[in-house]
Amino acid sequence: MLKMFPLLAGLIAIGLPDAARGAVTVIGGGLAEACSQAAMAGEDDPRFQELCTLALDTELLNPRDRAGTFVNRGVLKLRRAAYVEATRDFDRAVRLHPDLGEAYVNRGAASIGRRLYAQSLPDINRELELGVSEPAKAYYNRALAHEGLEDAKSAYLDYRRAQELAPDWAAPGEQLTRFTVSRR
Repeated sequence: MLKMFPLLAGLIAIGLPDAARGAVTVIGGGLAEACSQAAMAGEDDPRFQELCTLALDTELLNPRDRAGTFVNRGVLKLRRAAYVEATRDFDRAVRLHPDLGEAYVNRGAASIGRRLYAQSLPDINRELELGVSEPAKAYYNRALAHEGLEDAKSAYLDYRRAQELAPDWAAPGEQLTRFTVSRR
């Protein structure tokens, strides 16, 4: 039997821990690369969103880099909790490049931020099918979604998988401390 400590009810009431996000590397110089670097560096200043927008409006980008720039701008918006706006960017990225896994993991994260847990699962599962550079983030996000849906067993298993894939990342281990496992 798997139990979460009572703390979970409080976490759901005030909001689950932040969902993990994944940026897309865009190279070749220019504004799109600067946008990529800002997203990867954890920036959240609105001026970096403007940089991404300028890249999308003025630079000649191949479809993958254009989709990646939408993902990166969406990641910057996620950091500011602009979930609806971020989702629009991830939707555009998916339309341009349907095999870009980071678009799905981030769209799933935006759904988690909006507490649309069931809606996040297809995106996160699709991202896992496609593969991304940081699959631990997908398992972590899926654990958050399962937790929001009050599925403690699935949440626990996904936090464990995230921890196995990224043992140096503290977040999954911190979440696992709230669970107790016992046999019936």
